[in-house]
Amino acid sequence: MALRLEDMELCKQLKYRYCKAIDTCNMPLLKSLLTEDAAVDYNGGIYRFKEEGRDNVLAAIERSFSPQLVSSHTVHHPIITVHDDDTADGEWTLTDWTMSLDYGNMVVEGTAFYVDKYVKQNGKWLIRRASYTRLYERVYQAQDANLTAHFLGGRRTDPDVAA
Repeated sequence: MALRLEDMELCKQLKYRYCKAIDTCNMPLLKSLLTEDAAVDYNGGIYRFKEEGRDNVLAAIERSFSPQLVSSHTVHHPIITVHDDDTADGEWTLTDWTMSLDYGNMVVEGTAFYVDKYVKQNGKWLIRRASYTRLYERVYQAQDANLTAHFLGGRRTDPDVAA
């Protein structure tokens, strides 16, 4: 069986854009990456973030990613399985770090294993399901935020970030 390298690469780019949209709270970009029936289920140590339906997912993320949040989500080691012209699965290792300025500089950091379902609609790969279970999670209070830059603090609408 031949590898479908172009579809695999497009699924990788989709997931990378998803992480960028999350960290920049770019709702138009995020909306363009999800199916209408999208669902997420993120099972952390101190939280469970579970939503169904693109509009519900978007609303929950927008509430969570306020100007008082600093975050970085990176995904690595993709395993993309393309089943046919319109469906694929993805597995990823997530490394993330989040600081909440609202809660005394509380930091949540860790890793997880993502399991995703992708579908192609109108010639474009989209995320239908995204879930993860933590490999580990660490929560602590940072003594000082000491931020010299903070993207969400300014709620930028830079067109370069939307792409």
